[in-house]
Amino acid sequence: MEIGNVGLAFILTILAGLSTGLGGIITYFIKKPKTIYLSLSLGFAGGVMIYISFIELLPEAFEDAGEGIAVLAFFLGIILIGIFDYFTPEKGSYEISPIADKDKEEETNLLKTSKLTAYAIAGHNFPEGMVTFFTALVDIRLGVIIAIAIAIHNIPEGVAVAVPYYYASGNKFKAFLHSLGAGIAEPMGALVAFLILWNFLTPALIVSMLAFVAGIMVYISFDELLPLAQDYNTSHSAIFGIVLGMLVMAVTLLVV
Repeated sequence: MEIGNVGLAFILTILAGLSTGLGGIITYFIKKPKTIYLSLSLGFAGGVMIYISFIELLPEAFEDAGEGIAVLAFFLGIILIGIFDYFTPEKGSYEISPIADKDKEEETNLLKTSKLTAYAIAGHNFPEGMVTFFTALVDIRLGVIIAIAIAIHNIPEGVAVAVPYYYASGNKFKAFLHSLGAGIAEPMGALVAFLILWNFLTPALIVSMLAFVAGIMVYISFDELLPLAQDYNTSHSAIFGIVLGMLVMAVTLLVV
């Protein structure tokens, strides 16, 4: 692996993580984000991740690493992210309702919601940073696609942090910084992967990481993205987002 690929992998991970800040910027433009947009974007990201996992990552791992190793790596990814998720606070549904009046108790509750959501998002972003980093090392084209998919679903996560904070404090800039900070865990995940696992990477292990990454993305899609997309489902917007994500991913892989 060339050092240049490592640098580019870090750049993609940083951009994907900091996209949570885009969700924070929404406080500058609209008072209440429409739930249909959240549902579409979450479904779209889930569709992209599911499609690329089963159509691109797993078949490549089967071919280069062998079916047995690929299957083992796939379910190991699911098990490890499941264990990690078990000890991570639940985000729940995105809070987008404003305070009706200047109720101090409600303000305190919203600030608490925003902070807990930020901690939970940071916990979920950490393994996503590893996903982007390792995939970019193996295949920069897939790394770019996965980084875009993660960035798309990080935007509504930024909304989840920024909007409650803004409604409670009235400070748009701090709300933006709060959402931006939640994404820092993503490049941190890549950095930990680099510092701890770099010396152990071999060609066989790197190929196996494709199946491992696929397992993580499948878990994230079914456990996090799709349930949240369904929470904000409007006129089948969730399933439309999923199919659209798969379609865009299929066309992208055919063209690129």
